[in-house]
Amino acid sequence: MNVARVYMRVSTEEQDLSRQASIIQGAKAAGYYVAGIYREKASGARADRPELLRMIEDLQPGEVVIAEKIDRISRLPLPDAEKLIATIREKGAKLAVPGVTDLSDLVENTEGVTKIVLESIQDMLLKLALQIARDDYEDRRRRQLQGIEIAKDAGKYRGRKPDETMHKKIVALRAGGQSIAKTAELVGCSESQVKRIWGRYRKITNLIA
Repeated sequence: MNVARVYMRVSTEEQDLSRQASIIQGAKAAGYYVAGIYREKASGARADRPELLRMIEDLQPGEVVIAEKIDRISRLPLPDAEKLIATIREKGAKLAVPGVTDLSDLVENTEGVTKIVLESIQDMLLKLALQIARDDYEDRRRRQLQGIEIAKDAGKYRGRKPDETMHKKIVALRAGGQSIAKTAELVGCSESQVKRIWGRYRKITNLIA
């Protein structure tokens, strides 16, 4: 039986994961048994994504990780991205991601120089895809910062409005005794966001008190 785990990610709370849901049906249509679906709203430039780490922990030898694109898995700097992929491979799993050619079946049936060449080609294609994902992230960040500077010069920049609903959820969970890690998992944000928002709340309440 071919077993897959589907990873879906968007960068912000405002974005919707539903567009990526079609890959679940696509995996089933391709003959995979979907053992797990992991949904995340976090930047691909972070390595500490709770659902990503949970997926890697759940992986079993021979399973396949399916994602819409390689940038859903990683927008990390290349050395960190390669470490992430190595961690997946160390679990005995493979990637099934558009733009990333999987030559593992061919490699298994070859030996000697041919095997070395095929492994080198696969690593090169994967490295290229990971670098493109990172370059795209850096280009987006650069354009965003340029846009902010232009808006500031024009006196039109007001900054991003805080997500009050998310803030309230974090405060309620932390006030109810949930750990930072569990709060981040339940809300779908980073642990650093939880620490920052909870710290700001505590500071305000201390000032009022």
